[in-house]
Amino acid sequence: MSRLLRLNVTLAVALVICVLLIRNSGRDLSQPNVEYMPNMAYSHAHETFSSNPVFRDGMTLQQPPVGTIARGRMPLRYAATPEDALRAGSELRSAVDLRNATVLHRGADIYGAFCQPCHGATGRGDGPIAKRGYPPPPSLLSDKVMQMGDGQIFHIVSYGQGNMPSHATQILSGDRWGAVGHVRTLQARAMADQAPADSSQAGQS
Repeated sequence: MSRLLRLNVTLAVALVICVLLIRNSGRDLSQPNVEYMPNMAYSHAHETFSSNPVFRDGMTLQQPPVGTIARGRMPLRYAATPEDALRAGSELRSAVDLRNATVLHRGADIYGAFCQPCHGATGRGDGPIAKRGYPPPPSLLSDKVMQMGDGQIFHIVSYGQGNMPSHATQILSGDRWGAVGHVRTLQARAMADQAPADSSQAGQS
């Protein structure tokens, strides 16, 4: 008998024995199995602000370890100054593809929730808040904003500028970039709408 055949016979015999043992065990199948690690099956949950005997300070909510960075919260290596905003415009590159349709769709949603109330649906600074007496922001379709680098707009969204507050704690970095992409989309639409008028005026002159 070959070695492989002996192995197969041994495994077959072991299988038959296991089947017989299980069949004749007499276990009541209507009862649950034995729980040998019940703490994993029934973990004890603690509310965020409740006491907790696991930690030394007795609290459930703990500070993150020193040096850790929350996902999507990478620090921006620029100061909240106009000089660093300009520097970000020339150095900072988007962490996401601003030509990606999914990114731009998400960016439009972010713009609608956080930017449109002041900047308006088209970016002209005529949002509902501005129409109710709040100082209107500058148009995002102006030559000044169009000439800004993507990084400078991202810096402004992150740190704020003038009456506009910082949105870094409200909007994740990737979503802020998506909002920048949507601003570029609004600018491109405005330029496309203006082009036929310019060309018709040129033909009449």
